Amino acid sequence: MGRKVYLDNAATTYVSSEVLAEMLPCFNAIYGNSNSLHSFGREASAIVDRARDRIAHAINAAKSNEIYFTSGGTEADNWAIKGLAHAYSNKGKHIITSQIEHHAVLDACKQLEEEGYEVTYLPVDKTGLVNIVDLIHSIRKDTTLISIMAVNNEVGTIQNIKAIAKIAHDYGIIFHTDAVQAVGAIRLDVQDMEIDAMTLSAHKIFGPKGVGCLYLKNGIRIESLIVGGSQERAKRGGTLNVPAIAGFGKAVEIAVRDIVINQQKLRSIRDYFLRSVNEKIEYVHLNGHPQQKVNGIVNLSFEMVDKESLLMLLDMDGVAVSTGSACTSNSVEPSHVLKAMGIEDVLANGSIRFSFSKNISKSDIDYVVEVLEKDVAKLRSISALTKAGRK
Repeated sequence: MGRKVYLDNAATTYVSSEVLAEMLPCFNAIYGNSNSLHSFGREASAIVDRARDRIAHAINAAKSNEIYFTSGGTEADNWAIKGLAHAYSNKGKHIITSQIEHHAVLDACKQLEEEGYEVTYLPVDKTGLVNIVDLIHSIRKDTTLISIMAVNNEVGTIQNIKAIAKIAHDYGIIFHTDAVQAVGAIRLDVQDMEIDAMTLSAHKIFGPKGVGCLYLKNGIRIESLIVGGSQERAKRGGTLNVPAIAGFGKAVEIAVRDIVINQQKLRSIRDYFLRSVNEKIEYVHLNGHPQQKVNGIVNLSFEMVDKESLLMLLDMDGVAVSTGSACTSNSVEPSHVLKAMGIEDVLANGSIRFSFSKNISKSDIDYVVEVLEKDVAKLRSISALTKAGRK
């Protein structure tokens, strides 16, 4: 087995030892149903409450009862979009989002359109930012919800969430943000940022898969997405995944605790990677905002290269990367994010996302750039675009 380097942390991360240690007792020692009234259930319920408190503290929620556990970010996004739209349908049926949202938001909006709702999909500029003027011009009297993601999962651009939320509230509109890629990467303060609803997920921050949450400010109404039980204050039915929730709470606590040192490491590694790529490989384009972006995501377009072919060659060399969101990895269409940013198809079709973690070394980066240089040269040597001449 040759060397292996994992650079797809925006898709998922491993479970850290601290998180795993928090979860293990919940599998065979404290295994009661957290909704049961006996001592076994109360023990499990205490673990859930502790995780809820940790997450609420990490995002500066006013109260821990504003945290509702879900099966992940996708469920939380669906619940936020559909549940808020339905709860406030008497006021209006117009929603505003952006063209570069995760498909959990976009597809939920599409379903609402089939129910008679109207959705405005805001364009973004070439760096991936929503234009505030476009947002204001899109607001109508019947607009009930604005949903804009905090950090884009493909290019890492950070939106001006606080300004967008303030505009929403100036017009009496509820604001939701998908912050799955933001927790641990930027500071999140739901009170200061005036966020009404926010989606989080565990497996992007060294927590387990299959658990997430929806932060919902007290006083905001929402229709249930999953019914059939009184769990989560009768808003989300289903037996709680206590081990995963325990791990989630610990993962969020660690992510916020270590945010400064982790981001310093990521920035150093990212900058080293970009310098090395620019020194070794020609005709490479960086996608996303040049400054207003998270440190852990780099999206590069390689001219005269097919992204799927490059991904497979890198995989054969032991380097794991992606061509975009893992949730759309089976799609052969160009990235909807890059398309919305105005990236030409020929460049979008040569784009690769490199997403780093705190444990990546400069030695790892040296190896990645070495095989990247080799694989890009190989593909360009057989590319019809190369033979036709670079335009």
